[in-house]
Amino acid sequence: MSFSQQPQVRPPAVARLFYPGDPRSLADEVAAYLDQTEETPIAPGFPKAVIVPHAGYIYSGPVAASAFDLLRPARGIVKRVVILGPCHRVPVWGLALP
Repeated sequence: MSFSQQPQVRPPAVARLFYPGDPRSLADEVAAYLDQTEETPIAPGFPKAVIVPHAGYIYSGPVAASAFDLLRPARGIVKRVVILGPCHRVPVWGLALP
């Protein structure tokens, strides 16, 4: 199996601490944040990158949803998404890949 064919979903590390542990509740909460976003006038097209906070959803959910909502016009067009973020579990100098 090549790297691109490997599953890219890991078990939840902080479910019930920073977001709901129940998958249905999690989906409902994310949908609610996305439904509450306000239309933001931007240039035609969609952004090539967004900077999104990460924290407990009660703290960062609305802002994160607003950022991801800007990508809605790209749905079905974008083929690859790259997520960069901090490593909370072990010290890393530079960049780490799975």
